[in-house]
Amino acid sequence: MVDLSVEEKFIIEKLKENGGDLNYKELQTLCQEEFEGVRLILKKLKEKQIVSYEGVIPGYSAEIKLKEVS
Repeated sequence: MVDLSVEEKFIIEKLKENGGDLNYKELQTLCQEEFEGVRLILKKLKEKQIVSYEGVIPGYSAEIKLKEVS
């Protein structure tokens, strides 16, 4: 597995807890107390092929899907 930051691991855990699928707004709400920059972290996770969503950077209505569950 690729080296992941604390924030990336947090997002992956939240996706796992929710069946591997979350709306961006819900994910943002879950992360807001922990850290900022959710969109940029999601972009990095997409580049690492760990999550998928429409477009380059997720919009508020984007569905974030976990590709790799380990």
